[in-house]
Amino acid sequence: MMRTGSGLIDAEYAFTRARRASRRAALARALHLGSVERRLAVYCSSGRPRRAGQHGLREIPLAAIAGTLEPTRAAQFDGAFRPVTRSARRRWERIWLAEDHGTILPPISVVPVGEHSFAVVDGHHRVSVAHARGAVAIDATVDAR
Repeated sequence: MMRTGSGLIDAEYAFTRARRASRRAALARALHLGSVERRLAVYCSSGRPRRAGQHGLREIPLAAIAGTLEPTRAAQFDGAFRPVTRSARRRWERIWLAEDHGTILPPISVVPVGEHSFAVVDGHHRVSVAHARGAVAIDATVDAR
């Protein structure tokens, strides 16, 4: 993405671009054009076995984040963590600006949902912004719940 020199303009442009990509994916899905991301998967937090050695603070690949535990957040982001609604805009842009200014953001909170995948408990907007910025990994607190 080309930078303008104004963090606010860059944040607005990045959000608009991510939201437009989400709408294009939804349109392609509606027209059955190839494989596109679906809605953000929602996982249930109960009934999963606890696994020793997988909890704590660590860096996880963004590609390993497969969904969320919160149904309300699933309505705000698509399967690729692109914003779907305008309601996500203000917070999304604030997180973009914070990263742009070099602020260290708290780690997201995730739970394992498969052998190598995770569901987000807290930090949906941070994941979305990290995807939009082209990050490969993100700091996360892995909870074995």
